[in-house]
Amino acid sequence: MEPHHLELLAPARDADIGIEAVNHGADAVYIGGPSFGARAAAANDIADIARLVAHAHRFNARIFATLNTILADDELEPARRQIWQLYEAGVDALIIQDMGLLELDLPPIQLHASTQCDIRTPEKARFLQDAGLSQIVLARELDLAQIAAIRAALRPETVLEFFVHGALCVAYSGQCYISHAHTGRSANRGDCSQACRLPYQVTDLEGRIVAHDKHVLSMKDNNQSANLEALVDAGIRSFKIEGRYKDMGYVKNITAHYRRLLDGLIERRPEFARSSSGRTTFAFTPDPNQNFNREFTDYFVGGRKIDIGAFDTPKNPGLPIGHVTRLGDKWVELETDSPEAALNNGDGLCYYTLQKELAGLAINRAERTGEGRWRVFPRDPLASFKDLRVGTQVNRNRDMAWLRMLEKPSAERRIGVWLRLAETADGFALTLTDADGVSATVTAAHGKEAAKDAARAEATLRDHLGKLGTTVFEAMDIGLDLAQPWFLPASFVNALRRDAVAALETARARAYARPPRAQPVDPPAAYPEDSLSYLANVYNHRARDFYAKHGVKMIAAAYESHEETGEASLMITKHCVRYSLSLCPKQAKGVTGVQGTVRAAPLALVNGSEKLTLRFDCKRCEMHVMGKLKPAVAKSGVPLTFYRTRP
Repeated sequence: MEPHHLELLAPARDADIGIEAVNHGADAVYIGGPSFGARAAAANDIADIARLVAHAHRFNARIFATLNTILADDELEPARRQIWQLYEAGVDALIIQDMGLLELDLPPIQLHASTQCDIRTPEKARFLQDAGLSQIVLARELDLAQIAAIRAALRPETVLEFFVHGALCVAYSGQCYISHAHTGRSANRGDCSQACRLPYQVTDLEGRIVAHDKHVLSMKDNNQSANLEALVDAGIRSFKIEGRYKDMGYVKNITAHYRRLLDGLIERRPEFARSSSGRTTFAFTPDPNQNFNREFTDYFVGGRKIDIGAFDTPKNPGLPIGHVTRLGDKWVELETDSPEAALNNGDGLCYYTLQKELAGLAINRAERTGEGRWRVFPRDPLASFKDLRVGTQVNRNRDMAWLRMLEKPSAERRIGVWLRLAETADGFALTLTDADGVSATVTAAHGKEAAKDAARAEATLRDHLGKLGTTVFEAMDIGLDLAQPWFLPASFVNALRRDAVAALETARARAYARPPRAQPVDPPAAYPEDSLSYLANVYNHRARDFYAKHGVKMIAAAYESHEETGEASLMITKHCVRYSLSLCPKQAKGVTGVQGTVRAAPLALVNGSEKLTLRFDCKRCEMHVMGKLKPAVAKSGVPLTFYRTRP
């Protein structure tokens, strides 16, 4: 029986980062094209993507292009042309949100449903599968039972993808409109202003302060390291790392971390296999704690938990390093928690003020004064560091030694190859067969001269044949099918080996097959609902036609069309502020004297002049952040009307 393939899917801000993601073990890489990606500042030209494709395909790794914004009518034709260019550049699949694209003349490129499609139910996943999407990126908020239920509803060939690491958007993806309502910058069009990372006063209906200057919509970062096997058993086959804005060091480190974890799982369980070729070795030990993070959570995978928020700060608090022992006029002395810990010029330190605000301290110069003792000279004047005193606990959130290590070559990826040298009538033939079963043979004429020292000649011959150091291959075995040991000059053997490697690379390129485009079912599958509100993000007439074809009777335009001018849900989220502040009625059940007195009444979030209302849907265990479109933003839009009567 064929093994189930597990795919490690890494992000790339640009082609160079994508190439290193492949080198560090990614089975697939997702990257933004020239435009229409949900990370507007991470665009790449077609030539760079083609360069990444060529490198990835050497290892049978795949490249996915993100075209996952909602599109206006006048953007559909440029998007169609871009998709053809991406296809011609060798891209393997498109990650999309806008169903209007399915109504266009597209190349036979595989289509994946973006997490922006808000896929939380078996019915929605099955519909997208039946509409012709081959890979489904599930909502981050699902638990294992919900994932398993979706898996059971789909055909075996449909791949489920899940985010396993990186920043968490507090809203269900595709269901956040705060940025657009307040600034005109739409998260659904790749330009989120990140209102979720701001500090808010939380007040009740009477105006009493429930929480002061807390980042109550800011989540910790996702880390599913401990849950990979459970996710595999629930049906996940593609493991996605968030981070198309992240730097090279992050992608190298986090890709290597999950490569090791998945390889360990595959080694234990032979029913699973890697979905690309080669074996990766690392010059460092991966450690997710070394990269920017807001501390970690596994979110809702194992059920609702109270500590998923990064309420004190959306910044990176780093790892504990020591405490302050003395303060001078221009320096701070520290004692490290571990005597082996070393501080470096350029390190970033931080600490919490008495108000629980994170304050940063960049080291200009670090001097060791004894075992585990350091004097550091900050870049900024010492007077500028609020509440820094003897005994203050200090963390490190930037380790320059670690960053410098990752600036160097830090991984090698090699494909196993078996070499066999045989005699021909007028010379020799070298056959290379790789771990994927691809084979290439080259022949060359050469005289046969008996070797004077048979053992030495054979050892030298094996040594020259096995010199694959600058290629993507590593020799697993060298077979010599010779009547007797012959003397062969190094120049001849080296040329024969180089020609054989080139022939094998060509054969591998010819053998590479892009994943096929799935065909939609006929007649068209019915959409699970017969009416769509602005939450469906329908922003062009082709998308409207798509849903009408699939049985939807009433279709409202996307929020970005400014039809919704009154109070509306600007964010829908599974995160609950009441629950995180221990104010949830369900938490109060069974608590003597409290049950019945705690109700899910609305709360307000206040940041400066901005005010948002929190309403709680306890039946669904969801929170709605309510607000209005600002008048200045409302004037800038072009309304769309798809329905006959107002829904």
